[in-house]
Amino acid sequence: MPTLFRFLTVVAVIGGIIYGAIFALANLVDPKPREMTVTVQPDKFLKK
Repeated sequence: MPTLFRFLTVVAVIGGIIYGAIFALANLVDPKPREMTVTVQPDKFLKK
């Protein structure tokens, strides 16, 4: 039974590290906005 508790503890610690990394990326990293230009072909405006 102690090996089960050790396994669950290791899985919980790894899960916590992954969750913390995702939380840090979502809240601490700010994307840099930039202008974007997309060319649309005139054929896309014609309805058939």
